[in-house]
Amino acid sequence: MSRKPQPRARRGKGATVLGLFAIIGAMSALVAFSVPLYRLFCAATGYNGTTQRAAAAPDNIVKDRVITVRLNADVAPGLDWEFRPEQASVKIHPGETAVVHYRAANFSKQAEIGTATFNVTPDKAGPYFDKLQCFCFTEQHLGPGQSADLAVQFFVDPDIVKNPNSADVDTITLSYTMFRARGGAAAARTAVLPATASAN
Repeated sequence: MSRKPQPRARRGKGATVLGLFAIIGAMSALVAFSVPLYRLFCAATGYNGTTQRAAAAPDNIVKDRVITVRLNADVAPGLDWEFRPEQASVKIHPGETAVVHYRAANFSKQAEIGTATFNVTPDKAGPYFDKLQCFCFTEQHLGPGQSADLAVQFFVDPDIVKNPNSADVDTITLSYTMFRARGGAAAARTAVLPATASAN
């Protein structure tokens, strides 16, 4: 003869099930928000070579220190574009504003949308590398055979000279990777091409 479960045992099983659902819900929320939270963390700390955004250039320039900023560009698989810096590097003083240009060209036979991500190395330079203007994360609409000039305006924060850990930073590499944007060619066919684009 089987025994009926006692009320206390039923409550215990119910609490366990609810606890498991709560854990699953919390883990799902963490996964959903992990990418934006990670981006916010990187933007605030410069972690993983994430650069900073600035509204204005600093007032002081450190004349007795020179930093070479090397420029790098890559194109992710699946995007038939050329993407390259117009110059290999630029030398600047901390606090001095510089403008560099990248060139993007669509070699495919259809309109495409590209978007670029970026980072700097060494990672410890990230908190001091400030951008005033940048094409990063902005969709670039290019028709077949079209190209565009993409500008970046930046400076290295003068506070870099105050950090003993950054005393050996005399070269910073600014790297971009151009990806095919979501929607790709289908979205580009209905988009208006930018005025800055030109035919090759």
